[in-house]
Amino acid sequence: MNKKRRSGVVGGVVLILLGLAFLAGQFGLLSWPSELTWPLILVGIGAGLLIIGLLAGEPGMAVPACVVAGIGGILYWQNSTGQWESWAYVWTLIPGFVGVGTILTGLLEWKWETIRGGIWLLVISAILFGVFSAIFAPMFGGDTPLGKWWPLLLILLGVLTLLEALTRGLRHNTPQS
Repeated sequence: MNKKRRSGVVGGVVLILLGLAFLAGQFGLLSWPSELTWPLILVGIGAGLLIIGLLAGEPGMAVPACVVAGIGGILYWQNSTGQWESWAYVWTLIPGFVGVGTILTGLLEWKWETIRGGIWLLVISAILFGVFSAIFAPMFGGDTPLGKWWPLLLILLGVLTLLEALTRGLRHNTPQS
């Protein structure tokens, strides 16, 4: 079965199963857990996207799946704690979610370059999160573990970028045999 047909079959089956689940819920045959909060629906949608991608043979679906599930996780935390102002810096985690999805895609496709790109996104996201949380968290009464040392993260990112650029040039200039 070709990829396009397989994707259509998987999509149709998933829609039928979702429809049956919601229909059963309408008639009281299926009930959602009482602890299910609205952000967890996004986490579930992310998991569903990942499953659809795996069943359809589309590993690239791991990227949007991780982004949707990650944002659902952030919203769950914010909904639980009431710290909605944290959006001033938690948005920097989104490139990290892309990185996790990229790593999963690379693992499923056995492509080291893809995995490496995902790791870079995770590092960049972590550094940005450290910098932005150090700047904005104190403004909202939060605390940052880095204190006055957060500029070291920018220096680290600069060093990593410089090393990547230098080693990339070396790799491309190496004679091939």
